Amino acid sequence: MLERFRAFWNKVFAPIATALLRLGVSPDAVTIVGTIGVSAAALWFFPRGQFLVGVLVVTAFVFSDLIDGQMARRSGTSSRWGAFLDSTLDRISDAAIFGGLVLWYAGGGDDPVMTAVALYCLVMGSLTSYARARAEALGMTAKGGIAERADRLVAVLFMTGLSGIFDLPVLRTVVLWALAVASTVTVVQRMVIVRRQAVQ
Repeated sequence: MLERFRAFWNKVFAPIATALLRLGVSPDAVTIVGTIGVSAAALWFFPRGQFLVGVLVVTAFVFSDLIDGQMARRSGTSSRWGAFLDSTLDRISDAAIFGGLVLWYAGGGDDPVMTAVALYCLVMGSLTSYARARAEALGMTAKGGIAERADRLVAVLFMTGLSGIFDLPVLRTVVLWALAVASTVTVVQRMVIVRRQAVQ
């Protein structure tokens, strides 16, 4: 759903990508720094209940996911290694975001039910990506579903940020429950897609 906005953001960050290339920065370095930034911010701010500042810092580093790809294309260094690195580190970033929320609910948030829901979202997010990767490894496709990575990421960051601005924990509760359901549906959808291809 949100992939349609990628072209817009690519134009916005084009000058940054160009400047980094001129400075001799590699796309892989941007990927790694972005992952470290997202993970550190999520695991530092979210467990302390500092949701707004956490979302702002995480979002700043999330955009590196657009910049590194653009840098690779502009410099002609796109490769299977770069794609693998980017995809693998994306899983770390996603896990850190939901992991930070798990730590909040298990600690200061003191909510066992939401601890479990946030943990479920973390696991299902990884399973959604695994289903697609495994299908592609078998020569099939499993892209799509109602909650792809970009959708999940924007939803959890947006609602978590709003919960920090307005001091409304219910917003996090709503988005986590919604993502738990949507991620489950997405995994089932991808299984059905692969099943149809496998029996043809």
